[in-house]
Amino acid sequence: MAKVDVSKEIRRAVDTGKVIFGTKNSEKSLKNGSGRLIIIANNVPTLAKEKLVSFAEIGKTPYHVFEGNGLELGSVCGKPFTISTMVILDSGKSKVLEITKQ
Repeated sequence: MAKVDVSKEIRRAVDTGKVIFGTKNSEKSLKNGSGRLIIIANNVPTLAKEKLVSFAEIGKTPYHVFEGNGLELGSVCGKPFTISTMVILDSGKSKVLEITKQ
């Protein structure tokens, strides 16, 4: 299988699917099990990252640590602000869910 371009697939998920942004909303989504994938920027504070990862593991939700910082993740999503975490609820036409299988 060809390697998936993470940035391109994240943008496609934002454009064609259903995505929520922010640490608090991501945490709620993980607690109620509605998320299919959580993406965490690499500059999220360690304690917050560990908390989100543990919620993801408990709920058996895959997670991906984005290689860029929050500003870069916001730019990839086409938003004029930083994005620390985001949850993919519906991937739409993207193959973003395959990034955890690489």
